[in-house]
Amino acid sequence: MDLQNMTDEALLIFTQYGLDVIGAIIILIVGNIISKQVPAMMKKVMARRGIDPTVSGFLGSLVRFTLLAITILLVLAQFGIQTASLIAVLGAAGLAIGLALQGTLSNVAGGVMLLIFRPIRVGNYVEAGGHGGTVKHVGLFTTEMATPDNIQVIVPNSSVWGNAILNYSFHPTRRMDLVIGIDYGDDIDKARGIIERLALADERSLKEPAPLIEVAELADSSVNFTVRVWCNNANYFPLKFALTKAIKQTFDKEGISIPFPQRVVHMVREDAEEEDVSAKKTAG
Repeated sequence: MDLQNMTDEALLIFTQYGLDVIGAIIILIVGNIISKQVPAMMKKVMARRGIDPTVSGFLGSLVRFTLLAITILLVLAQFGIQTASLIAVLGAAGLAIGLALQGTLSNVAGGVMLLIFRPIRVGNYVEAGGHGGTVKHVGLFTTEMATPDNIQVIVPNSSVWGNAILNYSFHPTRRMDLVIGIDYGDDIDKARGIIERLALADERSLKEPAPLIEVAELADSSVNFTVRVWCNNANYFPLKFALTKAIKQTFDKEGISIPFPQRVVHMVREDAEEEDVSAKKTAG
């Protein structure tokens, strides 16, 4: 009799909860498969579109954890547990965590945007977030740069993405500007011809667009030329240094002077001032 009661009770429990358990197991299996397959498919699609692996990995993990959370909620609902209150609690906890980690999350958001839109790349020389240097690494939280004197600079991604970015390496060519001053007594046309000849003679300068050499200013001590020469990005500083040196050396040979700043001072003799005072007293 006792065995019969136990059998009946077991059958009753299995009838009431067995299907729920089987359904929960099926949900767990299917949810686990989907949580693996969907991120893998996303990574393949993003890889074909050239999206950075760091971004695809981050988004894939985010989707996987989201799908697993949904799976757990479905399992709990299968056993009749009210998930509305649980979702509300999780939402409140997520809001509190989001407010506490606001700065960190903004850096993550900035990192995702930088890695998706790629305004800067490793190897570019940029000015971003108030700092300048060669980009060494772009992560989810920070961007690492090295200054010209090889000092490491780590900038939060929110500062990089949230401000203007100057990318000096984005275009293959760049314009090099110089300001060259000559003395007011020197021949302007001769000086201009020398600068133009030197600019065209250097193989690193581009012929198109052609170099621009024009008188830009009549300054206090000199007549200033604006010199604009286009070159490949990698040749910017070598060309600038070489052309500056060549102009100075050629000016010296051709007798064209680069003046120092000058100031004209008028001296008034003390005895002349005394004579003026005496004349005023006599007249009075």
